[in-house]
Amino acid sequence: MENPSRTEIGNILKASKRIAVIGLSDNPERTSYMVSKAMQDQGYEIIPVNPKIDSVLGIKAVSSLLEIDGPIDIVNVFRRSEFLPQIAEEFDQIDSNVFWAQLGVVNEDAYRFLKERGYTVIMDRCIKVEHALTK
Repeated sequence: MENPSRTEIGNILKASKRIAVIGLSDNPERTSYMVSKAMQDQGYEIIPVNPKIDSVLGIKAVSSLLEIDGPIDIVNVFRRSEFLPQIAEEFDQIDSNVFWAQLGVVNEDAYRFLKERGYTVIMDRCIKVEHALTK
């Protein structure tokens, strides 16, 4: 598994506006909340994807990527690694090109599935840290 270069990641973040966040928690103590709030504060549109919550960060949550209208620039995943293949299959059905799994989240099967279909795949990286490093 190989991530894009830091320059490529910076270009992706500069070109992106809408980020769907799978597993976004409504608990301010959780990493998914802190990272998504920071990205929202930087001007990104955050779309929470979590069937267990109603809303977070002032936005109504959806239960699946398939419920989101229009293109999504980045799908940012805060779920355990074993869920990535299933999420990758759903990702393949929507209008998005960048699959991003957060720090500590890696799955070789999902990586291969997505790369074979031509998607940009980033795993085991924090989007907030990368954003700060590539500003």
